[in-house]
Amino acid sequence: MTRSLPSIPSESADLTVAVTGATGEIGRPLIRRLESTPGVGVIRAMARRPFVGSDHGWTRTELIQGDVTNADDIAKFVDGADVVVHLAFLILGDRRSTRATNLVGSRQVFQAAVSAECRRVVYASSVAAYGFHAERPDPLTEDTAPVGTEHFYYSAQKAELEAALAAAVDGTTTDAYVFRPPFVGGPGAHAWLQILPYVQMSTRLPLSWLVDRLPRSALVLPDFGVRMQIVHVEDVSAALCAGVIGAGPAGVYNIAAPGTLTMTHFAYALGWHPIQVPYAAIDLAARVQRRLPVKPALSEWVQALSVPVIMSTEKAERELPWQATRDARTTLYEAVASARGAGMPGLG
Repeated sequence: MTRSLPSIPSESADLTVAVTGATGEIGRPLIRRLESTPGVGVIRAMARRPFVGSDHGWTRTELIQGDVTNADDIAKFVDGADVVVHLAFLILGDRRSTRATNLVGSRQVFQAAVSAECRRVVYASSVAAYGFHAERPDPLTEDTAPVGTEHFYYSAQKAELEAALAAAVDGTTTDAYVFRPPFVGGPGAHAWLQILPYVQMSTRLPLSWLVDRLPRSALVLPDFGVRMQIVHVEDVSAALCAGVIGAGPAGVYNIAAPGTLTMTHFAYALGWHPIQVPYAAIDLAARVQRRLPVKPALSEWVQALSVPVIMSTEKAERELPWQATRDARTTLYEAVASARGAGMPGLG
């Protein structure tokens, strides 16, 4: 389904938009969309490493090399911007290695945007900000407090940063738009597949030799019956763009594709075999992980698979307006195809 872009409010004409993490999986399609959005003027794209805009299909974006952990870089980057879109965030890592970029860097971006009197900050948060707790409503609405999960660094950091952004803009003229997507999939958006066990095994000798030679028919994936959501990367960029132009009221928005997935869907998309496993097994694994004195980074992702966290998207559809253009299964299959096309090891 094709949807036209929301009309831009008259006060937002000729916006200058500054995007951190621009070369990431969400940043690339967002900037392509911004370049064709009426009323968006100057676009600045920041990334830590040197990059060429044409490699990402950009034609009129100003390229800036900088680091969100460098306060001077950020102050110069947001100076004169009407809207700051903050995407720079390390997903795969550990609590310690991600702290500088995710926590320190994000806080600096929020404060710099407020100090520069930007009209809006648009922030890509996550469903993980809600936390993975069995007693939460199903589906979750934006009225549910984002408390995070202490034993899952990604979840805890997302919740902490939502609170930091709210505090930074409180009492100022800067509005905050916060978007909570689940897994983001589609062409060029497949990094989260690296949490799969065979992908992890393929990076470790001598297991890599074995895994890379196994046929897909020999690979299995346990299904604990936990439902998950996903959203297409182009639909995420459309939501972020709506925030950039102020198409709806400032605030928090859930975004997700129609439908839910289980690990059986993942197995079929990958050409693997699903194995039904009692829910008690993943629940026990999550409990054990929380008690480990030393927690390997990837072990924390078991928390995301232990409790269904399903969001309602009615607010985004009603107030932005926004609507997903791809369903969950389509998005999953496109992500798998993208990962295989990029040569991700361990997928068979």
